[in-house]
Amino acid sequence: MLKLFSRYVSVGVINTALHWMCFGALFHFMSTSQALANVVAFCIAVTFSFFANAKWTFKARATSGRYIAFVAFMGIMAGLTGFVADVIGAPPVITLIAFSGFSLIAGFIYSNFIVFRNAK
Repeated sequence: MLKLFSRYVSVGVINTALHWMCFGALFHFMSTSQALANVVAFCIAVTFSFFANAKWTFKARATSGRYIAFVAFMGIMAGLTGFVADVIGAPPVITLIAFSGFSLIAGFIYSNFIVFRNAK
């Protein structure tokens, strides 16, 4: 389990950098809300994350059903995080840090026990 989590974290580092860059571009340069910036940036990053984790972390086939399950769950988390940040007026960096930490743990648990459970 530790080896699996280490691989998931490695993909997560790249995924997080991609997410943060997209969020920054959308929020700062295109003046979107944090909720929209977080969801769009997440959708871009999660696509990378899904395929990288399917192949490298879980050694599983990347199916459309798995992709939809993964993106839907994680997208809801991204939207809720951005929504709460907008409601409480949280600075964007707090939104990114909170979402990055939460999605790492919740995403691994969900991926390991739901999305890719039959791949091992």
